[in-house]
Amino acid sequence: MTPTDRKYVIGVDYGTDSCRAVLVDAENGTVLSTSVCAYPRWKAGLYVSPSEDCYRQHPMDYIESLECVVKDVLAQAGGEVAASVRGISFDTTGSTPVLTDRNGTPLSLLPEFREEPDAMFILWKDHTAKEEARRINETAKSWNTDYTSYSGGTYSAEWVWSKVLHILRTNPAVRRAAYSWVEHSDWMSALLTGNTSPERMARNRCAAGHKAMWRDEWGGLPSDEFLTAVDPLLSGWHDRLFRDTLTSDNRAGTISREFAARLGLPETTVVGVGAIDAHVGAVGACIAPNVLTRIMGTSTCDILVADRECLPDSPVRGICGQVDGSVLPGFVGFEAGQSAFGDIYAWFKNMLMWPVRTLLPDAADIDAAVIPALSEAAAALPDTDVLSVDWMNGRRTPDADQSLKGAVCGLTLGTGAPALFKSLVEATAFGSRAIVERYAEEGVRIDSIIATGGISRKSPYVMQILSDVLGKPISVVATDQTCALGAAMLAAVAAGIWPDVRSAQKAMGSGTDRCYVPRPDRHDYYEGMYRKYLRFGGLIEKMY
Repeated sequence: MTPTDRKYVIGVDYGTDSCRAVLVDAENGTVLSTSVCAYPRWKAGLYVSPSEDCYRQHPMDYIESLECVVKDVLAQAGGEVAASVRGISFDTTGSTPVLTDRNGTPLSLLPEFREEPDAMFILWKDHTAKEEARRINETAKSWNTDYTSYSGGTYSAEWVWSKVLHILRTNPAVRRAAYSWVEHSDWMSALLTGNTSPERMARNRCAAGHKAMWRDEWGGLPSDEFLTAVDPLLSGWHDRLFRDTLTSDNRAGTISREFAARLGLPETTVVGVGAIDAHVGAVGACIAPNVLTRIMGTSTCDILVADRECLPDSPVRGICGQVDGSVLPGFVGFEAGQSAFGDIYAWFKNMLMWPVRTLLPDAADIDAAVIPALSEAAAALPDTDVLSVDWMNGRRTPDADQSLKGAVCGLTLGTGAPALFKSLVEATAFGSRAIVERYAEEGVRIDSIIATGGISRKSPYVMQILSDVLGKPISVVATDQTCALGAAMLAAVAAGIWPDVRSAQKAMGSGTDRCYVPRPDRHDYYEGMYRKYLRFGGLIEKMY
């Protein structure tokens, strides 16, 4: 079979730090090429203020990195392959929205706002909107419809309405120019198809349901009356958005002539409806009903799907979203997760490396060796009384609260860096267990666990402790580009190569290549430590 007879698709994954693409043979899942491009402005540290929980990204980072990775995967595979690309789909971080003008153009692409962070995409981990989230929750609890009930009962500062309201309240110039908003996961498809109208562009059910309080039974988004009660600045926004959503196996349209030329793709290329990275990663990991999929990176997202007929009548408490069709069409998708996971290890590493980077800059190349060395030393340690709580970036689930802080207790003058690192790893595992236990308490069955993401493949020490704490085996997906592969699967369905997502998964899935099994003695030990973690966490909650 010649290259022109093949059916190729491209999956593009926008993460926190970089854009990644895979070029895949849709008939058998063979990955022809992979490319990664860091966002240039983000890499330079622009538009962020960690001390203020402020993280913004410029849309040009997204456009430039897209051109970089798509051209690269095509070049690696050979020029004749491009003609056989049938579809392209995206996943992105979320909720990562931006304010737009009437044409759906992000305000930071306009000359007057080119360097204005409030006109840029507000990254998922931006927590500047805590007060706005509090106001949304306060209004929802007194409203005739609790729009937060399918978001775990708590609306988060990480989500779109909180972030939009924060900008409207604090930046009058941006407020005057803003007409609507769009999630990053919708904007990429809109950009490539040329349909950026806020009222007409394809909106994905995943982001709308999990982050914007969209629900079909409510008539879509929260009512204008509710939004106005939250703050009059939101009056009228309901009518400048959308009523209907699409699951991500659908097509958003066909690539525009402009972007076909810019990316080197055929003008017949189908552009799929986007979705949030973790949900698409679950597709790439071949998620099935009652299989918990953990996407483990800077944060974690725990994705679960279940048959709606097997679920309790009332919404699951404290889990940040349950949306029909958000992951697999025909099944209810659940999202949970931790606001910081790998970010906690990176934070600790950066603290240790501060004097090296400051006083010995020529020795800073040891940076990459720090976490592996800490892991090896921590694994050899006896158990100690050092105990940490993993809320350094707030708590996502169960029971979202971005005002919470992390903590450590049990320190002595004999506590060294490996012991403290060990307690941080254990804390992230305990936070994971709290999520699993909440599902069990609410009657949602978990039959098995699969893991994907950088930590699952690079950190055996972390994965073994996680298995010990959960008391369950954890299988690791055999590719390090699970999100991009999931996007490629969705592109194959949108392009009509496969009739449904499950068929695409069977043909294109990578399988698993390792499994971590809990050690009974360690699980028994961690039973007691987990109970201490819960008590310690309770004290921290009372403080904040």
